[in-house]
Amino acid sequence: MSYETQPSGANPLDPVQPLRSPPNIPDIEKAAHPQNTVLDEDSAVTKAEKLERHGGRDDFPEPEVKRIKVEHSIDEEARTRNERRKGVAPIKPEYLVHPPGSERDRGAAPQDDDAAEGAAHEPSRQSSDTRGKRKEKSRGQNTSRNFGSSKDEVGLCSSRMTRPEFSPSECPYGEKCRFEHDLRKYLKDWKREDLTTFGGICPIWKTNGRCNVGWKCRFVGSHMVEREAEDGRKELILTENPDSIGSPKPEVKSTSSGTLNDISVQARTDLTKRRFKTPKADTYNKWLETQSQKPEEQKDYQAIKKDADLEDDVDGQKQDKEDNRARYISPPILPSEKRRIYFGPETPVLAPLTTQGNLPFRRLCVNLGAQLTYSEMAMSLPLIQGQKSEWALMRAHKIEAAPPSSSPSPIIQDYDNARDLKFGAQIAANKPWQAVKTAEILTTLCPHLRLIDLNCGCPIDLVYRTGAGSALLDSQAKLEKIVRGMNTVSNDVPITVKIRMGTKDNRPTALKLVERLVYGGEEAQVYGRGGSVAAITLHGRSRQQRYTKSADWEYIAECAALIKRFNENGDELADTVREADLRTQPAGGKVYFIGNGDCYSHVDYQRHLSEAKVDSVMVARGALIKPWVFEEIEKGQYLDKSATERLALVEQFVRYGLETWGSDEMGIGTTRRFLLEWLSFAYRYVPVGILEHLPPKLQDRPPAWRGRNELETLLGSDNYKDWIKISEMFLGPAHNNFRFEPKHKSNSYEIEAEG
Repeated sequence: MSYETQPSGANPLDPVQPLRSPPNIPDIEKAAHPQNTVLDEDSAVTKAEKLERHGGRDDFPEPEVKRIKVEHSIDEEARTRNERRKGVAPIKPEYLVHPPGSERDRGAAPQDDDAAEGAAHEPSRQSSDTRGKRKEKSRGQNTSRNFGSSKDEVGLCSSRMTRPEFSPSECPYGEKCRFEHDLRKYLKDWKREDLTTFGGICPIWKTNGRCNVGWKCRFVGSHMVEREAEDGRKELILTENPDSIGSPKPEVKSTSSGTLNDISVQARTDLTKRRFKTPKADTYNKWLETQSQKPEEQKDYQAIKKDADLEDDVDGQKQDKEDNRARYISPPILPSEKRRIYFGPETPVLAPLTTQGNLPFRRLCVNLGAQLTYSEMAMSLPLIQGQKSEWALMRAHKIEAAPPSSSPSPIIQDYDNARDLKFGAQIAANKPWQAVKTAEILTTLCPHLRLIDLNCGCPIDLVYRTGAGSALLDSQAKLEKIVRGMNTVSNDVPITVKIRMGTKDNRPTALKLVERLVYGGEEAQVYGRGGSVAAITLHGRSRQQRYTKSADWEYIAECAALIKRFNENGDELADTVREADLRTQPAGGKVYFIGNGDCYSHVDYQRHLSEAKVDSVMVARGALIKPWVFEEIEKGQYLDKSATERLALVEQFVRYGLETWGSDEMGIGTTRRFLLEWLSFAYRYVPVGILEHLPPKLQDRPPAWRGRNELETLLGSDNYKDWIKISEMFLGPAHNNFRFEPKHKSNSYEIEAEG
């Protein structure tokens, strides 16, 4: 490297000539590092120097680079202010507890809806001090949660419960009975004081004319009197409500509380002792067992399919094929003989919900516009064994036995709205014989069923490990066998399935499963049977995804397109091998398809109908948070429910709960528990009147906010103590042994002992 020669005697640190870059090095510094370029405007000069440079003017323009940067910052700030923050509910600034932009201004932590769905089927958690010790086996559901007990210190004998003081029934235990026989002593010493809510009047007595828990009612003062007997003694008697006793009886036969599908004690005893007869299921299961035990007698289905393709079958091949066909018994009732059902835009569906999908909540949603409902998921084996807790899930209210209020338009051939119902049962099974036997038992003992739905989407580990729920997504042949068997024995009740996209993320299998359920597998295609499912519901998430992220409605649309092609031109799509006997097709030859996932408003509902082309939409968590979503769907607009209106819905739920579980101490405790279960979801609702952007999104979590009044703030509180406070508005103080642990939280509530 060479430079020009400096004059002799010159100071090398003070060169006369400036240094020059070598001529063979390109000038790439500015191109490579433009930020290092020094501009005149960027020099460290004072304002006075700038004034001198610009001729004394103080309105000199800012450098172009700075102007762009400042304008960009302003635009970015405005855009951020106007756009929604992902995952955070857009609440108006005046309702935020913490100022926008502060460290505490962030959305609440997402709730663990996996735990909320699975707590009913998860094994109990043992504390460290009980590990290694022998523990009595817990039975039933929700074994991991302890709710304490709500009962009288000393109970009243059932022989006295509904009888006048001086004429009780005879107690079968006599002096050995451990319950109280002295009515006045029970009312004075053992029964808690009457409640003053609902005006002190028993809701059951007011509605039905009499209270079925009699003297144990916490409102007994409203339906008891003291009369003087002929001998001068004072006698306590229960009264009836003349205004309700004389009311016309409903056409649908139900119990005094208005419930349906209540099985008798004798039927449950027969199930427990294995005396209940299921001839159809026994025949079908015996055939299934024979087929599985003698594989050598079965011909390879692929070979049979190949034989069917041959045009010049020899006599021997024809005989083999006929022999194989003969091994399959004909179902006593074909799917075409099922009752015709209908799903459409007019029939929004309330999803089967674990714990929260109880009878009072379903009744509340039906009053708000839900057209179709499902029971909570029941396990097939406990139903077969006659377990009381599992059969309680099959109970429905008489309004669920009524047909959907909206008829299809245009009219569907062979569909009779008057014969339709709202209520369907959902079961889970891991073995074909269990599902088949359960289907016959349900249709025999429960006359008020619209359909029986097979759960193939439950992601909970305890259910999945047994081979039930979403485990069936990976056992498509077994699933098809289960559905076909249930169709065989279910009389006129159609069979439907609820599935997920698959078990693994990014590996959806629902499209192939839907095709199999609609057309049938290889076996069904060979023997001309086709599919046997009346409707399919697809939840747009995988098992691995559980309830995180958003539902994939694009994938739901792909599956909907497949079923639409089948319904419109199934004959054209099927080749000669795949053509199915029309007698084996679902009623009317149509399979309905329902989408499920993240429906939280009428906007979501209508978008899914128009874009995904599903027949109807099933609403789950959206209904738990906002039950009037069905009312919004019906009216086609947002409803900004006031805090008073929302509290009225809570009161309505309590009334329904007391009618279902009773107004005694135990019934009130059960009603309180399920009310708190619902409030653990309902508090997430953010009123649309305080939102900056619509529509609201189900996955959004709000930052800390205050309502438009104190009651609205209370209803939106995530503190379980506030939920207890709301329950006490209608049910009074909780029992001293009452405990509550939300399904999606680890905190719990234990009320302090009274006094």
